[in-house]
Amino acid sequence: MALLRNLLLLLLIAFPVTLLGNGRGPFAAAQDATEDEEAIEDSVVEDDDDEAEVEEDEITDLIEEKEEEEDLSSGEPKASPNGDTTILFVKGEDFPANEIVKFMVGFTNKGSEDFIVESLDASFRYPQDYQFYIQNFTALSLNTIVPPQRQATFEYSFIPAEPMGGRPFGLVINLNYKDANGNSFQDAVFNQTVTIIEREDGLDGETIFMYLFLGGLGLLVTVGLHQLLESRKRKRPTQKVEMGTSNQNDVDMSWIPPETLSQIMQSRRDKASPRRSPRKRAQKRSAGSDE
Repeated sequence: MALLRNLLLLLLIAFPVTLLGNGRGPFAAAQDATEDEEAIEDSVVEDDDDEAEVEEDEITDLIEEKEEEEDLSSGEPKASPNGDTTILFVKGEDFPANEIVKFMVGFTNKGSEDFIVESLDASFRYPQDYQFYIQNFTALSLNTIVPPQRQATFEYSFIPAEPMGGRPFGLVINLNYKDANGNSFQDAVFNQTVTIIEREDGLDGETIFMYLFLGGLGLLVTVGLHQLLESRKRKRPTQKVEMGTSNQNDVDMSWIPPETLSQIMQSRRDKASPRRSPRKRAQKRSAGSDE
């Protein structure tokens, strides 16, 4: 029995050592299985990524082909890859109503053939639908030949309408040109929504008309009141004022001779004195006749 126990103990000690020495135990097998699964999953993920990239490229190509087909079906010319355009607004991208907006357009010929720049036009569109024109400006005829590897600059100006102030509109500026083979191209140099600035300084037509109307109305009221007062004065009866002889201090009597002046003063004193008897009057008259 003691020998049997020793053999069992020896087997229990030797068996784990053997497993660890060979590295082929159950733990090693489980680890190998996990690594194999991770490798398979990584390969599957890589395959999925490659397929997604291929699908995205195919979708992008399909979209570009569809856009090209739509452009060809619409019949509108597009910009040439050998032509490059730039734009510069002289006073900045501010668009005041009823004022001149000036800009410069530069065209660069990057190809090996001549380009003929035909015209330059601008227009305001409805911001929700650029097919609807709000204000269309006159196209500027250029007919300028731009040789290869050369550049040309063109100037254009327009005036936004005054009623458009304070509202947004789509501004479209197109440069039309063609190559030596007669193929037509159109480059949308500027295609954005802008806001027309409403003028705040100065007087507009409505304000001037209002001031003129108020001035004319005030003048009409003044003339009416004057005529009313004149008519009332004519209807009112004039009062006669009798001028008495009480105030004589203001009368200049220096030009009258002294004799005549004394007689006048004497007659006035006689009139102001109480009544005299007929005898005294007769004496007065007789004395005056003797003299």
